Amino acid sequence: MTPELLFENTWKVEDGLVRIFILAGTERALIIDSGVSGFDVKSAAASVTPLPTELLNTHADVDHIAGNGQFSSFYMHPSEAALYYKTRQGTGELIPVYDGDVIDLGGRPLEIIHLPGHTPGSITLLDRNSRSLFGGDPIQRHGTIFMFGAHRDFHSYVHSLRRLEERDDFDWVYPSHADCPVPRDVIPGLIDGAERVLAGTVPGEERIHRGEKIMARGVGDNVFLCEAT
Repeated sequence: MTPELLFENTWKVEDGLVRIFILAGTERALIIDSGVSGFDVKSAAASVTPLPTELLNTHADVDHIAGNGQFSSFYMHPSEAALYYKTRQGTGELIPVYDGDVIDLGGRPLEIIHLPGHTPGSITLLDRNSRSLFGGDPIQRHGTIFMFGAHRDFHSYVHSLRRLEERDDFDWVYPSHADCPVPRDVIPGLIDGAERVLAGTVPGEERIHRGEKIMARGVGDNVFLCEAT
């Protein structure tokens, strides 16, 4: 899988339905998520930058961690630890990152923004230089957002997006799924859609996901996959 240049020192890799990002500074590079197929993401990064490379996971869903075994350690919000180690049987040392932490790649500061809701420890990274957010599932356009299961919560999701909407330090979002990039003005529609799902005003279509009955609720450009009711 060949990295595709997005802009200077910034690449994406399409791994099936999920997207991986590689960001380089002057001192090191960061891989954002390791994908779903388990392909050699380290070699993919080495093909575009000679810098030492680290891994960050935006959360612990299976389509974001398949290549983690290639790394002895990785950055992740600690709220994902139970899901990663117990449910996903993940390996390696979790290096905790929290809301407001900054990973500096050398002249390229990346700020951690905690966005609980899709999962408890979901995060995205603010690339201050390009005024862009990288990685994660909460913000999508023409996508399917998983919101069923005990570890997902619509109330937290709405709160997270409202916090994000108040910020004035980004213009673009590079999501892990669906359209890429998308402008920040997709966020109000996601908030409105999630609030309408919570209010019970969005009709649903029954689906089966891995043997489990769920409801698909279409709102605007996206579909929320929700608890069956």
